[in-house]
Amino acid sequence: MRPTLAARASLVLLWWGTVAASLHDGGAAGIALLRQATGMGPVAALALVLLGCAWDSAIGLLLLLRPGAFTYRLAMAGVIGMTLLATALVPTLWLDPFGALLKNLPVLALMALMSGKDGAWA
Repeated sequence: MRPTLAARASLVLLWWGTVAASLHDGGAAGIALLRQATGMGPVAALALVLLGCAWDSAIGLLLLLRPGAFTYRLAMAGVIGMTLLATALVPTLWLDPFGALLKNLPVLALMALMSGKDGAWA
């Protein structure tokens, strides 16, 4: 498998794996985390979890079907936005031993490489 294809496949799996992890329990873990950390109500927390899953599903699909500079940059914008939101809501995620937010740094670097100059790496 070519390195760029393997990198793209790993990113698609990362996005769809995030959706699966977020929904495996009906979103209960994410809802509980948001409610405990922010005092957010259950409906708002569920909406935020589902919105994140919808975004991740769409980005995974775009990375699979329409890889290119625009898609990678859109995904990067999403990672940055979600990282900032998560930092604002639950800053202790930076200390998570599984790298809940820290993993976003190498993901951003990989996507920057994949976007290349005018999408040549895609």
